Amino acid sequence: MTSLCLLSVLLLVGAPGLAAGAKNYGQALGLSIKFYMAQRSGPIHDSIVPWRGNSGMNDCTVGGWYDAGDNVKFTFPMATSAHLLMWSYYKYKDGYVKANQATQFLNMIKTPLNFFLAAWNGHDKLTGQVGDANADHAQWQPPEKMTTSRTCQYITKGTKGSDVAGATAASLALGYLIFKSSNAPYANSCLNKAKSLYSFGKSNRGIFYGTSPFYSSGSDEDDLCLGALWLYKATGDSHYLNDAKSFHNGMGPSWAQSWDDNKLACRILLLEATHDNKLKTEIQNDLKPWVEKHMTYTPCGLAWKLEWAPTRYAANTAFMALLAADASINSVNNRKFAVQQINYILGDNKHNGGCFSYQIGYGQKYPQRPHHRGSSCPKGSTCGWDFYHSSKANVNKLLGALVGGPDAHDGYQDNRDNVGQNEVATDYNAGFQGALAAIVHLQDKHLLPPTSTSCKCN
Repeated sequence: MTSLCLLSVLLLVGAPGLAAGAKNYGQALGLSIKFYMAQRSGPIHDSIVPWRGNSGMNDCTVGGWYDAGDNVKFTFPMATSAHLLMWSYYKYKDGYVKANQATQFLNMIKTPLNFFLAAWNGHDKLTGQVGDANADHAQWQPPEKMTTSRTCQYITKGTKGSDVAGATAASLALGYLIFKSSNAPYANSCLNKAKSLYSFGKSNRGIFYGTSPFYSSGSDEDDLCLGALWLYKATGDSHYLNDAKSFHNGMGPSWAQSWDDNKLACRILLLEATHDNKLKTEIQNDLKPWVEKHMTYTPCGLAWKLEWAPTRYAANTAFMALLAADASINSVNNRKFAVQQINYILGDNKHNGGCFSYQIGYGQKYPQRPHHRGSSCPKGSTCGWDFYHSSKANVNKLLGALVGGPDAHDGYQDNRDNVGQNEVATDYNAGFQGALAAIVHLQDKHLLPPTSTSCKCN
């Protein structure tokens, strides 16, 4: 056992509420929130991330999150990410409170909510994208010094985008539910815009991103289903529930919870609203390949769905499994699966001698060269491709970011140019953070399941 791993175990065992072999999930939760603070566009009036400053101040829609390691704002993954994050707070607020992160979460989530409020004009125009993705990806510049075009793409009656509209409406409806007791005027603004945006999307069906190489979308039923269900929760209006049932009837199995696949999320929410036991079977069928290992698993136990960012899919599914478990669906096995996936990400693996965290800043060993412009560029510099190709660690620590993760054999390269393994993105952290909040909730209720792995960090 290395001295670093021994130190890590001693710290974890000594931490309040942690059993031997568990991780400091509350710490990881707080780190994840810091990652989202590093992704902010627009004005920044604090020093939470000291190497970030104002950027994108003349954008058609100011604010929001930069998508990944680039300087583009895509409304679709921003909305689906914000949706998962707010769902986790709505469902597991006690987890955030226990981790002393409730206030930080509410401050963090206003960034995308404010963007959505500004992006939708209330009638017939929604900002779908800010920045030329191809031009942006041809440069290596921090957001404060970017020189590429900030062209905008809009969703209108002539340019369809009901997938984006549905996901954004879901986030705005959740914003209402989260803020209605503490800031009623703000909450009501979210609800009013959620209603009008959902109505617009439902009446103007069509895919926005289509076959684009950036966040292509295969359907809109799952996204509109989310919008309808959260509006049903917010208003109690049964026509939203009837819409959700109709959208669900056209859905097939879930491939994996992601920006492009919200089928499993829709089913879990619909079960909560209807108590239809048929949905329990569909939900467990979606989870079965993951939980029962009818798919590729790495030797150390990561459910490995895809070469590009496997930690994203494992973490998203972990969050879905924890939600399903709370709905009395295969609770023991779903919780065990979920906790083991998060434990792998936080150190139950053999990379670099073991105890390696794929979340930056957690533990003693973690990625040093994430594919992220702002993190790799000295503050105030225009940067450039020399910094991209450098073998040196990033000059700014991107605390809390979840990198893409290993290959199917637990192999991982901490190289900036290995984009599939070392990029970060707002949608990578979303389900991961949700799972962390749920696990802190389980710890507090003394429901954390026993786990097993051949690569335990001890």
